[in-house]
Formats: sequence, structure tokens, C-alpha cells
Amino acid sequence: MGSEAAETATQQTMDLYDAHVMGNYRRLPVVFVRGEGARLWDAEGREYLDFLSGIAVAGVGHAHPRVARAIAEQAATLLHVSNLYYNPLQGELARRLNALTGMEKAFFCNSGAEANECAIKIARKWGKQHRGPECHEIVTFHGSFHGRTMATITATAQPKYQAPFTPLVPGFVYATVGDLAELDEAISERTCAVMIEPIQGESGVQIVPPEFLGAIRALCDEVGCLMIVDEVQSGMGRTGKFLASQHSGVLPDIVTLAKSIAAGVPMGACLARGDAAATLVPGDHASTFGGQYIACASALAVLDVMEDEGLMDRAARVGSYLLAGLRSLADEWPERVAEARGVGLMAALQFVAPCAGEVRAALMERGILVNAVGDRILRMLPPLVIDESDCDRVVAALREVLATLA
Repeated sequence: MGSEAAETATQQTMDLYDAHVMGNYRRLPVVFVRGEGARLWDAEGREYLDFLSGIAVAGVGHAHPRVARAIAEQAATLLHVSNLYYNPLQGELARRLNALTGMEKAFFCNSGAEANECAIKIARKWGKQHRGPECHEIVTFHGSFHGRTMATITATAQPKYQAPFTPLVPGFVYATVGDLAELDEAISERTCAVMIEPIQGESGVQIVPPEFLGAIRALCDEVGCLMIVDEVQSGMGRTGKFLASQHSGVLPDIVTLAKSIAAGVPMGACLARGDAAATLVPGDHASTFGGQYIACASALAVLDVMEDEGLMDRAARVGSYLLAGLRSLADEWPERVAEARGVGLMAALQFVAPCAGEVRAALMERGILVNAVGDRILRMLPPLVIDESDCDRVVAALREVLATLA
């Protein structure tokens, strides 16, 4: 396709969106049509280094041949029946996820929001069963992000997401990360669970101190409530361990996963142990498409790829290399870079001035995709298959952009 025809095709796609798709996204003017590993190509043939991976979704890279083969073979065999019947893939996937997380039972759904909805429902029913009919409150944390459904947006303690949709769902109390006294005050006889992300991704890769996670676990044990860890963005090996919470040695009662679990096929999982794992009974909760055959086949292939290619170790090694490069920028430009932070391949650069959007745009012009969080934070969530040379390219591009900032 010639450049003029490609530009026309791109414009036609954007025009179709403007005419027929709801305008609830600020879409950038690019149409991606192909991917491989950590690279994407747009409709005009331009190549990009993807340092966002569909917001932490393409963990094993785009179009991994083993994942693509598993999806194609399953699609040619059986797509869907119903969760009224047994699915031979669900049991095996649940077994492997439970072994990796220390959980005992799994519920499969289609997204991270749905996984967190399931966790909320388990916690509320568990609370009423074990602590009394008024035990229904869940403590979450300022700056969190747990989803876009009515319950999960209420759990998300950020007014900017909540304001258009009030009144919110009752039964949520908010505390501040790191403030144990405030958390202790927030917990009462009505508290059935404390819910936290080990790394607040949507707030700009804000890392919860490991000792605070440990303190939450101890407090939950002391008062007799559940600990829910939302690993939707930070899980699946991104931080160098299967769960980010495993860096602190904490074992929660409920874990939620999604994002890269099935390499882009919609899937979420709510995993639980102990009494929490036995809380839901037939009729309590369900999902028409949850854990359907293609999603399970893709997720099993993802786990195989992660193990065979050593992607968790790779995320730890390459992530340390990337963070060192980002910190060199902070050392070189202290008047422009306030902080570089991250764990594994979940990293952020925080600027002194409100220039994140400008830097993101400049990187995109150079064929590098990242994400601006607010106006001062640049977020990076690359596929786990990147190497040191990819990090060098991003750091060099950032250095060039920083040098040109007013």
C-alpha cells in the first residue's frame, strides 16, 4: 500500500470511529495493524517499540507463535459451551495459577474489574457469615484503581473517576498508603476486608512499601478480616516474581489477576484460599464467557512461554537495567526529573514540571510508545521479552527529549 493510500486508510478508520464509536477514549491518531514481540506496525508501515504493551497486557510479546498456535487450534476445535458443563482447560489453568500464587480455588471471568467484583462479593458474603450481618465494609487506599464497574469504581479511591457516577456503592472506606494508624482507625467491626494493589499502576507506578503490606497482613489477622491483593497490573511476572506482593513475603486471602494472563484474549481470575475459597456456592456468582476455551488455551500457553523462556527472571534482570538507565537521567537532569522508580518491568519517570504529555508525544514521534499519567509521570510497562538494547534506545530517546525541553 502506498503512503497516500495508507494515510487515507488511517483517516477512514478514524472517521468511522468518530461516526459510530462512543467518544469515551482520547485516542491517538495511529492505527496499529500488526505486532511481533515488542514491536508494532501501523497502517502506514511505521514500526514502533512498544513500551506499554497494551497497558501491561502483551506480557509475552505480540503475536507469540506458541500463543497464536494455541488460540488457532482451540478455535478450530471448540469455542464455547457454558459453565453449566466441565471445561478440561479450566481445571488445569486453575491448578497452575493456584500453585504459583499459594491460593486454592479460582473463579474465571473476562477482566480485572470483574475479578475485583468477584473478590468484593466473596469478602462481603464471607464477612456476614463469619463476623455478623453488618460486616460488609471494605477498606481501600487513596490513589488506587480497581476497575470501572460501579463497585470497583467506588473501591477506586480517586474522585476524578467517581464524580460523574454518584451516588456510589456504599460500604467502602479509604485510607492512606503507609499510614498504619489511619488504617487501624478505618477498620471496625463492620470491616470484612482490606484491598490493596502492591503497586498502584494507574497512579503512576506508586510502590507500596513491603513492610506496609506485611503490616496489613498482620492487622487483618489480628482483627479477623480478609486481605485482598489486586495484582491485575502488577502480577503475571511483571515485577520479577509471579506476584508483586511476593516480594514482601505476604500471602493474601484473595488475589486478582487479568491484563497479561491470556496475552490479550479477555480474561480475569479471582483466586482465593481458606474459608474465602469456599464462600461462593451455586447461584452466588457467574460469568457467561468466564474461563471459556480460547481464553484458557491462551492463558496456558502464556504460562508455558513464561516458564520456558524464563520471563520472570528476564523481567527482574532487564527491569533493573532499565531502572538504572532511568535513574541516570534523574542524576543528569535533576531540575527536570524528580524521580525514577520501578520494580521489574513496571517503571515510571516523574518530572518536576508538567511535561509528561509533551515527552510522551516526542517519544511517539521517535517510534516509542509509553503512557503519560497525569501531567508529570511517564509510565512504562513493556513486554517481558524486551532486552537491554531496547532499554538503551528508550533511555537515549528520553535523554534527547529532555535536552530539548524548554
